[in-house]
Amino acid sequence: MEISAAGRLEVRITAADVGKRVSVRRLAGTEDTTEKFTDTVGVLTSWDSGVLTITRKSGESVRIPETSLVAGRVVPPAPARRRGPSTTYQELAHVSARAWRPVESERLGEWELRAAAGYTRRANSVLPLGDPGLPLDEALTVVRRWYDDRGLPAYVQTATGGEGTQELLCAELEQRGWTREVTAELWVGALAPVADRADASGVVLSRTADEAWLARYQRKGVSEVALKVLGSGPSVWFATVPGEGGEGGHGADSAPAAIGRCVVDGRWAGFGAVEVDPALRRRGLASVVMAALASRALEEGASAAWLQVEAENVGARALYSGMGFSAHHAYHHYRDRRDGSS
Repeated sequence: MEISAAGRLEVRITAADVGKRVSVRRLAGTEDTTEKFTDTVGVLTSWDSGVLTITRKSGESVRIPETSLVAGRVVPPAPARRRGPSTTYQELAHVSARAWRPVESERLGEWELRAAAGYTRRANSVLPLGDPGLPLDEALTVVRRWYDDRGLPAYVQTATGGEGTQELLCAELEQRGWTREVTAELWVGALAPVADRADASGVVLSRTADEAWLARYQRKGVSEVALKVLGSGPSVWFATVPGEGGEGGHGADSAPAAIGRCVVDGRWAGFGAVEVDPALRRRGLASVVMAALASRALEEGASAAWLQVEAENVGARALYSGMGFSAHHAYHHYRDRRDGSS
């Protein structure tokens, strides 16, 4: 916190600092005559009518009455990552978008409107990587109309917690009644350690998601549209650990023990759909699947890895942390509530 020459804490931020990363201390109350303080660090996204709104790295918005401020200052961007590959939000946003392509898309300035018959929010949301070329309200009107024409709810995918992420856009959407439905994180790590974690000799790799792979995939009744999305990306690989029944795990009642998907794109390998038979969990099969996919990605020249994990998935977070991955930024899907849904 800022301390004056006289040794007093000072508030050294104003409404002119909206959009900057700040650290503030506020009086949170008293207990037994002792003052209690709370510190908040994040992007100052608004300062209106005597109330500050600060968006934390997680995307959570904190409203703070200016009368409760004890100290405040502008702080540098979040410190550089201590492990894993060096990268930017913009690079990861483009890479992850290429790994999960919609079946239909349209440009609105630097925004991309994406649709895939409702299969996953990522393939049915706006990716706003810059200026839409219109004032925000007009751009959102175009977005609503575009998705309404396709019988889909309007979603905007945003990110927080990194340099160049979209805290201000998140705040603007919330002010307009858009609701955050899902928050997850994008994690990054070095690729070679993933390949070295397990013996992957029993994993079958394929360029397509066959019936056996789909039998283990959590989304049942996969449509032709979903298959197109699953198969999209610069260099796509599907991994299968055969089940006990049937040759190669292809018997009618023999869903694979584990599966996974990887998209290789330049120096990056993106992992997803890593799923294990519930009866066979905690046996290292997820590591085996990822090791096989990582080895193939290394052969194609990749050196860095990324994956997406939901905040409440404790097991996956523990697994990926043990592999050397760590969070780079959070991403969110905001839904327009004007479609009449609850």
